[in-house]
Amino acid sequence: MGRKQRGRAARNARRKLPPNFETDEVRRAPHVLVFKRGVSVGNNVKELIRDMRRVMEPFTAPNLKVSRKNALKDFIAISNHFHVTHLMTFSKTQLSTYMRLIRVPRGPTLNFRIRRFTHSRDIVSALKRPQTFPKQFEHAPLLVMNGFQDDAIHIKLIATMFQNMFPSINVTNVDLSTIKRCVLLSLDPVNGLVEFRHYNIKIAPSGISRAAKKLLQGKVPDLSKFNDISDFMYREGNASESEDEGMGNDENEVILSQQLRSRGNLKSNQSAIRLTEIGPRMTLELVKIEDGLCDGEVLYHTHISKTSEEVAELRQRTIEKKRLKEQRKREQEENVKRKQENKKKKTSPENQDEDMNEESDNDDGDDEDEDEE
Repeated sequence: MGRKQRGRAARNARRKLPPNFETDEVRRAPHVLVFKRGVSVGNNVKELIRDMRRVMEPFTAPNLKVSRKNALKDFIAISNHFHVTHLMTFSKTQLSTYMRLIRVPRGPTLNFRIRRFTHSRDIVSALKRPQTFPKQFEHAPLLVMNGFQDDAIHIKLIATMFQNMFPSINVTNVDLSTIKRCVLLSLDPVNGLVEFRHYNIKIAPSGISRAAKKLLQGKVPDLSKFNDISDFMYREGNASESEDEGMGNDENEVILSQQLRSRGNLKSNQSAIRLTEIGPRMTLELVKIEDGLCDGEVLYHTHISKTSEEVAELRQRTIEKKRLKEQRKREQEENVKRKQENKKKKTSPENQDEDMNEESDNDDGDDEDEDEE
């Protein structure tokens, strides 16, 4: 019989990756796992989870499968191997939907209540010119924060948590062509709500006519109705796109410091930045901040305030709870170790020889009793 043929998928699965197949940039970048907690969260929350995985790409697991048997400690156990730095969980109760941000491996944990949210498909379907394409998710988004200048401890923790969830950018050597998306976080100082928005970034040359822009982008116009190309360039309605759509103000026009890959955006030329929302959209309310991984001391609570005596009592309870947990863990380890030692003693050759000798002595005693009878 000939050798069994293996498929291409099987060969690729058995192919070993080189030892250093990940770059230093990928290792240093923060990785976020997005998944649900609880038995049932509903289809709307599941779609929101898929949208948030798209936001966190490429440093996330877009096809992560979570079963009911998976506990939070399972994700923490694999976090070091897969360079996971944060966990983003979604849960739903009868009152509301909640989002939890966890810093691995020591915390803290931020608990948010989702007041309102809108899916990406609903936002994109309402746009006249949607700006969604696969290449915009090949690089991490740019994080923009507004209103986080307060010196309060909970405001600083929120800002630090979100900043550490996205890769840092070196302004001196960043490639502007890789910045395709933007995440905006805006804090309302009056009610304390955090608005989450996700935009696509488009850079287009400004100050030129639409006809010239089409030629720069490589689009071949239909010149059958014109006697000369000058008629096409100077006809009515071919004014500059910035003047037609209100893109000519100084707020969204910049001088490029480097040439971009898109046509027409040359170095030292003026270009306009256009943001198009691609979703999802969320309104977040901070509920509480916990020290550790969901089981530590409550550092801040929006709706409950405690006195210093109550805080000290809760802290003492937490310390006592951890002490008892460590004590039970040591006892379990000692019991397991003692059982393993007893099992080794029973299976050792010396014990087996002793057991055989005892059985032979018993057999001899039985034979003598039969002879006397």
